[in-house]
Amino acid sequence: MKLTLPWNKPHDNYLVLTGFVLLAEAAGILGSLFTFPAISSWYAYLNKPFFSPPNYLFGPVWTLLYLLMGISAYLVWRKYQFGKKSRAFWHVYWTQLILNSLWSILFFGFQLPSLAFFEILAMWYFIARTIQESRQLSPWSSYLLVICSIPTFFGLVLPRFLI
Repeated sequence: MKLTLPWNKPHDNYLVLTGFVLLAEAAGILGSLFTFPAISSWYAYLNKPFFSPPNYLFGPVWTLLYLLMGISAYLVWRKYQFGKKSRAFWHVYWTQLILNSLWSILFFGFQLPSLAFFEILAMWYFIARTIQESRQLSPWSSYLLVICSIPTFFGLVLPRFLI
């Protein structure tokens, strides 16, 4: 049974969009609680590869990524809400969002690049599945998720150079 919410006014959709963006950004904020203290301490002293981005890019880039994830979720919700047709999308979307936060906790918070590497392999799988599921529901949603996956590649490569 498809859950249809009785919202049909444009401003109601903006509230839903805001809700999805805030949920996604909350996942980012959780990760940043572990990231930012480590950037000036542990991470600053690592022997990083030449392609490591400057530290000041982490905040803006991750904020943008979580914003795009929230918009992507909204685009699917706007068309399908939480109905049967979008169920697979929602499972993989929430999973990849949780895994995105968990990577920061493992890598920066617990300073475990080896474990973060294996965690990000799972995250990449769920990001790919989320892109695949969203492509069928909302092509624009999948385009935004592809953009999100590009910087995530850095998170896959970096721990391999630090292990």
